Amino acid sequence: MVGGFEDDAVRTKDTKQQVFFSYKSIEDRIPKDHPIRALKKLVDEALEKMSKDFGRLYSHTGRPSIPPEQLLRALLIQIFFSVRSERQLVEQLDYNMMFRWFVGLNLDDDIWDATTFTKNRDRLLEGEIAERFFAEVLAMAKMQGLVSHEHFTVDGTIIEAWASQKSFQRKKETSSDDDDTPPSGSGKGRNPDVNYRGEKRRNDTHESKTDPDARLCRKGQQTGAQLGYMGHALMENRNGLVVDVRVTHAVGKSEHSAAASMASAIRGKHRVTLGGDKGYDSDDLLDELRNMGVTPHIAKNDHERRTSSIDNRTTRHEGYHVSQKKRKLVEQIFGWGKTVGSLRKMKHRGLDLVKSITTMNLAAYNLIRIRNLMMT
Repeated sequence: MVGGFEDDAVRTKDTKQQVFFSYKSIEDRIPKDHPIRALKKLVDEALEKMSKDFGRLYSHTGRPSIPPEQLLRALLIQIFFSVRSERQLVEQLDYNMMFRWFVGLNLDDDIWDATTFTKNRDRLLEGEIAERFFAEVLAMAKMQGLVSHEHFTVDGTIIEAWASQKSFQRKKETSSDDDDTPPSGSGKGRNPDVNYRGEKRRNDTHESKTDPDARLCRKGQQTGAQLGYMGHALMENRNGLVVDVRVTHAVGKSEHSAAASMASAIRGKHRVTLGGDKGYDSDDLLDELRNMGVTPHIAKNDHERRTSSIDNRTTRHEGYHVSQKKRKLVEQIFGWGKTVGSLRKMKHRGLDLVKSITTMNLAAYNLIRIRNLMMT
C-alpha cells in the first residue's frame, strides 16, 4: 500500500466528456428513504383535494399559466429549505434535481422566469388558496387522530415588515403645524442620513411609504420599535399542531382580540381550555373567554402594580399546570417559522399577502410535524 492505494492500482482518468443521454429517471435519483418523500406524499394528497378550487380560479381561455400545484410546491420548497428569494429559488430549480422532483418538473422542462413565478404565485394566493391548503393539511392530521379538540394554546409574534424606518413618514393629511419636530439629516442620494431624535412618530400621524399596512410596534418595553405585523397562532396541546392562523395590524390589543376570535372558533358543546403567556392576563380578555365557555389557562402576571384575574379557582386544578407545561410548545412554531421559514423578515408587502405567506409557513410546519408523528 502506498498512500492508501494498492500498488497495482490503475489510475482512472479525470475525463470531462459530457453525457447527453441518461437512462435513470429523476424519480430513481431520489433515495427511497429520503424524508422529503413523506412530505411530498402529504402535499400531493392535499393538492389533489383542491383541484376544484384551482379550477374556479382559472379561465378556460387565454394563455397557459404555471400549474397552481407546481406553484404551491415551489413555495413549500422555498420554506422547507430556507431559500431566501424567488430569484434564488428559480436558479436552484434549474440544477437541483430534488427540487425539480418535488415541484413536479422533468429534467428537460424549462424553468420559469423569477418575475413570472412571483406574479403567478401572488395571483394564486389572492384567491385564499393558502387558507384552503392549511385547512386540508389540518384535516389530514385530524383523520390521523393527532389533534386535540379540548386543550389549546395561543401565542403571537411580531413579523418584521419589508420596509425601513426611513419609509415611516408623516401622512400627507396630517396638519403641518403639529408639535412634532421634523427629522433632520445630512447627505444626498437615495439613502440619506436621517436623525429622528426629538420627533414623535406615531401610527396615527405617520405611515410607511413602502408598505402602508405595516405599523410601528414593539413586543416589550425593553425592545426597540420596528415596522411590522402581528402574527397569531392557535395550537392544540396534544401534538403541538397549528389549528388557526391570523395576521393583524400590530396595534393596541391586537393579540387579545385575535385570541378571543380564535377561541370563539373552537368553542363547542364541550368545554375547552386556552393557555397563553402572561401577556394575555387581561381582565377584559379573561371575562370574554369565560363568557363563551372557554376556561383560561393563562400564565399569571405577578407584577406588583396589578392584580391578576387568574386566582386559586383556576390554578388549583392539575389541568392548569399541564397547560402551562404544554404552552411552551407554541414557541417552537414561530421559532421554526423565523429560523427555517420566511417569517423573520417578511419579503412581501400588504396585509393580505403577508397573511397568505404566514399561513403557508405554518402549514409547512404542520406538514413536518405530521410526517414526524407518523414515522414514530
